[in-house]
Amino acid sequence: MEIILFIAGGLIGLFIGGEGLIRGSASLSLRIGISPLVVGLTVVAFGTSSPELLVSLKAAVDGNSTIALGNVIGSNIANIALILGIAALIRPLQVHANVIKREIPIMIGSSVLLILFLLNGTLGFAEGLIFIILLIAYTVISIVISLKENKEIENEFEEGLKSKLNIPLSVLFIVFGLAFLFLGADLFLKGAVALAKILNVSDAIIGLTVVAVGTSLPELFTSIVATIRNKSDIAVGNVVGSNIFNILSILGISAMIVPIKSEEMSYLDFGVMLAAALILLPLSYTGFRINRLEGALLLVGYSVYLYIIF
Repeated sequence: MEIILFIAGGLIGLFIGGEGLIRGSASLSLRIGISPLVVGLTVVAFGTSSPELLVSLKAAVDGNSTIALGNVIGSNIANIALILGIAALIRPLQVHANVIKREIPIMIGSSVLLILFLLNGTLGFAEGLIFIILLIAYTVISIVISLKENKEIENEFEEGLKSKLNIPLSVLFIVFGLAFLFLGADLFLKGAVALAKILNVSDAIIGLTVVAVGTSLPELFTSIVATIRNKSDIAVGNVVGSNIFNILSILGISAMIVPIKSEEMSYLDFGVMLAAALILLPLSYTGFRINRLEGALLLVGYSVYLYIIF
């Protein structure tokens, strides 16, 4: 019961903290004159990855770098196989042409680069720095391309990011958001590590499953709501963007602070992560949509993966 309370309390803290950080940061950025488009592609994008970042960073600092790496690999697998699988069952998902041409290949490239970097078993400062440089380049290019595309994108961000908080209140949201994120990450990790010991499973498995799915809940809720509202292009874009940020920002920052070890990870884990990224390309190309049958196949694949690792 205590472990369940730790995990549940941690998830609540991560959710509240992430929401507070996003709302406060977005409002503050808009108040000081940054365009809604730039805020959406930077502040909000980073904010939605904040639960994964805090959990992975704290795990790495506490000496559980396996959980940190497992969190990212497991989240990237769950984002595609679990979240898009569920969303496609609710309603077939339309896939924007730009996501197919640009974002999915970048996600695949990031996954391949991560595997190459970990061939020696360690993700160190140099590799982390490369990830951060690539992240900055990706963000800047995304902003430049979006600004050139059309005014509709700018209007969409402006509509979704209307500032309702004044500057002092925005700062307060940021401070309390960060506090809840730190508290949530601490509680969640304590519960996850304790659960691993009771179940007599490795930190890698807990990172790939409990931690990964737990920190991916914001993406799950966002994608399901977007799908129900018939905004399925947002659901797919949210997942692909999150996977890119998971590798480039979370592992980039974590590896620059503490070396990330991959000794408890298997070739299966890396292979499934890469396969999930690769399979999204042909699925999206078939009529620029992911239908219910394909969603069901993604869920079956995820279930088989969980069965094998446990």
